[in-house]
Amino acid sequence: MNLKRVVVTGIGALTPIGNTAEEFWHGLSNGVSGAAPITKFDASLFKTQFACEVKNLDVEQFMDRKEARKMDPFTQYAMISAEEAMTDSGLDLEKIDKSRAGVIWGSGIGGLKTFQDEVTAFSTGDGTPRFNPFFIPKMIADISAGFLSIKYGFRGPNFVTVSACASGTNALIDAFTYIRMGKADIFISGGSEAAVTEAGIGGFNAMKALSQRNDSPETASRPFDKDRDGFVLGEGAGALILEEYEHAKARGAKIYAELVGGGMTADAHHITAPHPEGLGARNVMKITLEDAGLNPEDIDYINVHGTSTPLGDVGEIKAIQQVFGEHAYKLNISSTKSMTGHLLGAAGAIEAIACIFALNKGIVPPTINHFSDDEAFDPRLNLTFNKAQKREMKYALSNTFGFGGHNCSVIFKKYN
Repeated sequence: MNLKRVVVTGIGALTPIGNTAEEFWHGLSNGVSGAAPITKFDASLFKTQFACEVKNLDVEQFMDRKEARKMDPFTQYAMISAEEAMTDSGLDLEKIDKSRAGVIWGSGIGGLKTFQDEVTAFSTGDGTPRFNPFFIPKMIADISAGFLSIKYGFRGPNFVTVSACASGTNALIDAFTYIRMGKADIFISGGSEAAVTEAGIGGFNAMKALSQRNDSPETASRPFDKDRDGFVLGEGAGALILEEYEHAKARGAKIYAELVGGGMTADAHHITAPHPEGLGARNVMKITLEDAGLNPEDIDYINVHGTSTPLGDVGEIKAIQQVFGEHAYKLNISSTKSMTGHLLGAAGAIEAIACIFALNKGIVPPTINHFSDDEAFDPRLNLTFNKAQKREMKYALSNTFGFGGHNCSVIFKKYN
């Protein structure tokens, strides 16, 4: 089958370290931490009292109050990042075939705040069932894609992928596949999450997944560090406009990068713990390289899942060494979650954007907050500790892994 080429023609980001794509990159390249004490609720009784929140966001700058009240924050975030990406793409909605334009979005949880608020109100009331008529539409994860398709009139494939922390990358791979196979020309794709709530923090605390470094939030996300103690919960969104290459070329679009490969596997091991030998991670990187028609030696940079958990970081690095062999020592490897925290279903989207910026700027964003070496990691590996590094790159690979054993990888190529 003659597969189509897929390129990125627009990007948008709403993150804990910047509310636009350019602000996000500025934060990444300068090693800025987005972690701080939680402001969205009183977290004083929680084991973890900090997170990577979106900051200084006035939603009503992007939509009127009546419209915003119909949306959970995760959908608001999707709309805001997608608007930036659509504007950036320069797409003329009057000149495209909207039946061949779609939305494939990702969210691991969906409307958690809406669910929490509605159930709390009912349980603390007099027992009379008074629920917001928008309760269900605000909560369901697929509604973000629905709102986006309505706003832009896109009548092609429309759905949301739910594969925990792999959801954003999962969405990109699905959109990539539809375009490759000639079933669509354009997709808004990416992911959003808004889980910094009492239920979100409390639930992850109960799993012992979060860092509890309350005395120093800004240094709490420390992937590969000997004293890492869990991830930092983040929130936000990332949007990419994926477009068939000839379609983009015909309209004179600005092209950021080419998406050349994607892969998905399962650990089939445990509901939350990664495979100790990185089996699923190893397999997904292998099939992604094969899908892109590349050799391990072609990759310059890996944006790792790197959540700052004791087990996860070790399994992923083992997988990289198994797949890349001696070339692993020539790679730049970094975890941008050290700065953004873990955006769950949005992580893959903003990390894809990080890869695209890295390729175009010739700069590898760092893994900040490295204080103590862990003997579990080969010291010959370049984990890009603490400061960004200049490097000319052609290919970047991004990994995202989710609870349930879901693994997704994508490879971007610098566009010349």
